[in-house]
Amino acid sequence: MAKHFLFYISENYAFQILRPLQDEIQRRGDTVAWFVEGNNVNRAYFQPQETQLPDVQAVIDFHPIAVFVPGNMIPSFIPGLKVCVRHGFIGFKTRKKDGLNYSFIIRDCFDLYCTHGPSMTDTFKLLEQKHQFFKVVETGFCKMDPFFDHSMVTDKDAATSTTAQKDERPVVLFSSTFSPRMSQAEALLPTIKRLSQDTKWRWLVTFHPKMAQSTVDAYKAAQHENLTFIETDNAMPLMLEADLMLGDNSSMLVEFLMLNKPVVTMKNEHPKPHFINVTDAEKIEQSIEYALTRPPELMDKLDDYAAQTHPYTDGQSSARILDATQDMLDNPPKLKNKPFNLIRSIKMRKKLSYWKW
Repeated sequence: MAKHFLFYISENYAFQILRPLQDEIQRRGDTVAWFVEGNNVNRAYFQPQETQLPDVQAVIDFHPIAVFVPGNMIPSFIPGLKVCVRHGFIGFKTRKKDGLNYSFIIRDCFDLYCTHGPSMTDTFKLLEQKHQFFKVVETGFCKMDPFFDHSMVTDKDAATSTTAQKDERPVVLFSSTFSPRMSQAEALLPTIKRLSQDTKWRWLVTFHPKMAQSTVDAYKAAQHENLTFIETDNAMPLMLEADLMLGDNSSMLVEFLMLNKPVVTMKNEHPKPHFINVTDAEKIEQSIEYALTRPPELMDKLDDYAAQTHPYTDGQSSARILDATQDMLDNPPKLKNKPFNLIRSIKMRKKLSYWKW
């Protein structure tokens, strides 16, 4: 009998994260359905064959044995083992809580955290010992599976590629965070326009959907035969195509580094030895030229970072997540009860219009 799994989502980025996991669930002969919380998800992104559940009662009637969440919270009244797969790598942003520096707050919602690599696992294992009401298993990040297993790249994904036949020039991908405080997109436009006039590189530009429209329009207007702006909800094909990424503080930088490709940043708030950070736009060209040579002193540091952040390059993280979930269902560990937050429960019930107890 097919097992039922639920995807609980609240942001558009969840589609790219969870679809590799959906493929693995269906490959095993099981069933998955999606439930959308709030109004931030563009339902046009759903594919015709994907099942959407309209409300909490439909979720309950679906009887999921586990629910996967690429976010911070899920209501306690949603049935099934609650599994956090996170929405991205730890990256450059951290906060201090529980006496530890990390980029994720424990909100008393989950039974299982699936971590991406040792740097995340080590911290979450300490939190596991502290709280004792959840389990931590290192699995890798399901979103990254198609980055390493190219058979998972769909025709739609491939259509995003801009590769021109017989064009062997290095490709530079520029992306920027949408946060006005941390974005360098507007400041770098004159530099990118100037550098792209030289035919030695091909330039691709893509931004987060929340990027200011004025910035998007400015880059669209700057396009020419060496500079292409792409609007997409899935930048994976562009990252596979590019030889180097130029950015600032975007979380995409970490994903790109996992592909064993060099990164140059402009005014990164937390510069690290595994990428090249500059504070003067005049140094971008020479930094790109240097990084494209893949110097051993840089690539060795990148390799070390990837080994700690996401050492899994087999495209099987989704399978490990499902295996960890099934193992917890089959062999329930002795855990404390999760703390009950009445105020949060009432807020979520109101948000989802569900009042059955």
